[in-house]
Amino acid sequence: MAEPGFWDNPDAARGTIDEANRLKGWIEPWHEVDEKSASLAELAELLEVEPDAEMEAEVERELARLETHVNALELRTMLQGDDDHRDAILTVQPGAGGTESQDWAEMLLRMYTRWAEKRGYSVDMLDFQRAEEAGIKGASVEIKGEYAYGYLKAETGVHRLVRISPFDAQSRRHTSFSSVFVYPMVDDEIEVEIDEGDLRIDTFRASGAGGQHVNKTDSAIRITHEPTGIVVACQQERSQHKNRATAMKMLKAALYQRELEAREAERAELEASKSDISWGNQIRSYVFQPYTMVNDHRTELKIGDVESVMSGGIDPFIEAFLKAQAADAGA
Repeated sequence: MAEPGFWDNPDAARGTIDEANRLKGWIEPWHEVDEKSASLAELAELLEVEPDAEMEAEVERELARLETHVNALELRTMLQGDDDHRDAILTVQPGAGGTESQDWAEMLLRMYTRWAEKRGYSVDMLDFQRAEEAGIKGASVEIKGEYAYGYLKAETGVHRLVRISPFDAQSRRHTSFSSVFVYPMVDDEIEVEIDEGDLRIDTFRASGAGGQHVNKTDSAIRITHEPTGIVVACQQERSQHKNRATAMKMLKAALYQRELEAREAERAELEASKSDISWGNQIRSYVFQPYTMVNDHRTELKIGDVESVMSGGIDPFIEAFLKAQAADAGA
């Protein structure tokens, strides 16, 4: 029985309902698999007695679909971290290299947007800083969907591009770097104390991606948390108040993630996600010329279809990373 006054607290009630729905979301798919496998086993026994080519072909198709479903559920069992179920904030920052790396950063942003859309997730642009010639100086998006952070946490790190630069008149091959950081979108259930005296808040005029609109007022917000140096910005809304509220949520998420990383650093004496955006620190290389290959250096998974990957086809890399992570945890 709930404590007296429990349902008078909307936040507590909502948190309990969300937890119940998450548990239900774990249990029901396995019940469906159990029922489907039992049904197919009965059909297989029947076919042994009364062979039927058409029915046998249908059973084989259902078995293939069941195997795909089981593999998806197996992958999902690896998402049991405290924050894996949460929405994600993904930021992309170009490394040194000017226009080339800024263009690469925008290509990565487009890749993650397409990945999210294919999964039915929503993508909200929180901050977008267009570079002068091409590409972006940086961007932050909120990706909302079931286990968005659990999947995308595999993408944190430095991403390396090798291609013939479209910005080089001599058509030389260039190597560029951009970093990706992924944070869980924390909510009011998590305590993150922020001292207003530690914040420097700047306002500026917002402009949409590609310059669709330019506000006549300084509605965009940039917040610097001076003790840590963390900077967040939001220009999603025309209201300065709404942008400030969203920026504070972003800062809260970044500080929460920083605390998690600090605890991990104490245990492992390593904070791999804060690597320099440079050679030797990349988690993945994307080679466009002289051959096509995407190589994840953590799992050694290689995919030759670069266009498919850049169109959002990063699930094989995510799956390989999660399985390797689970194997290390069980070792």
